[in-house]
Amino acid sequence: MKDEATHRMVGDRTEAVAPRRMAQLDRVEALRLLGTVSLGRIVFTHQALPAVRPVNHLMDGDDIIVQLHEGAALASIVAPTRATGVVVAYEADVIDPETHIGWSVVVTGYAHRVTDEGELARFAARLRPWVEHPGVYAALRIRPDLVTGSQLTA
Repeated sequence: MKDEATHRMVGDRTEAVAPRRMAQLDRVEALRLLGTVSLGRIVFTHQALPAVRPVNHLMDGDDIIVQLHEGAALASIVAPTRATGVVVAYEADVIDPETHIGWSVVVTGYAHRVTDEGELARFAARLRPWVEHPGVYAALRIRPDLVTGSQLTA
């Protein structure tokens, strides 16, 4: 059986593909790469079970800012009065579907609801929702504690 990592089908024949290497990214490079994309996935606990939602984001220094809309499961986990925040994971990647070359970054940290009106206005101007939701604009700040990343190269 041929290794899919070193072979691919082209039409009705198999072609060799250069083997890939995986390199670990340091914290600075991983967070820099997060800033180059606007889409990721947030992992959180909802009704005592793990949940994953695709969201758009922006970077504010080393923090990840995610837009929320009222009534969403994600918005309900971070009450404005919850001082300690809630632990979440955030993942984003860019991996070419043909070559499987690219990168993936996972951040774990505490998420807090953004309550400062000035920050909310600044983030609202930069983050565009996928779907318009009536109601108050809300945002979530993820402060990275653990940052891991890997890069796949030829």
